[in-house]
Amino acid sequence: MTSLPEKPPPLISDDDRDRAVRRVQEGYAEGLLSHEEMDERLHQVLTARTRGELVPALTSLPAEPAESTATIGAAGGRIQRRGAWRVPRNLKVESAFGRVHLDLSRAVIEHPVVDIELRLGTGRARITVPRDATVEVGELHTGWKDWRYKVPRRSGSGGPTIRISGTMGFGRLKIRHARR
Repeated sequence: MTSLPEKPPPLISDDDRDRAVRRVQEGYAEGLLSHEEMDERLHQVLTARTRGELVPALTSLPAEPAESTATIGAAGGRIQRRGAWRVPRNLKVESAFGRVHLDLSRAVIEHPVVDIELRLGTGRARITVPRDATVEVGELHTGWKDWRYKVPRRSGSGGPTIRISGTMGFGRLKIRHARR
């Protein structure tokens, strides 16, 4: 009797690899890995071909939360989040027309890095970040007006890093730090 050849394990996707890289980097940012360990594990992740090859690189790191991405969307009107709301690791905000106001000053932020992706047609947006947060506006493309962000004179340390990206048609983005 002849046996069938074993089916090779499935290859990992780019998304799987990106998630693994992010988990290793977050483990380093949280102090769970030394710089050398991070380099070694990133090498393992970047050269892995199957899920089984990813396992050693992710051992001892906390699991990625199930709800790490959320989308808030509206065709028109106002999108507003304030108070003690839970901020996901990745937040996508989509609006064709209307205003957006995200107040992170009292929000529950469990991640050292929060990525906010804006997809706005017309209307302005305002984001209030915690006093000790670091803000990075890298890949934000605006069609009509530039974004405004005034770096505080005395910035705190130890807060989350808020990275803002995406596209805005007509409107302006204003980013400010909470006063208290």
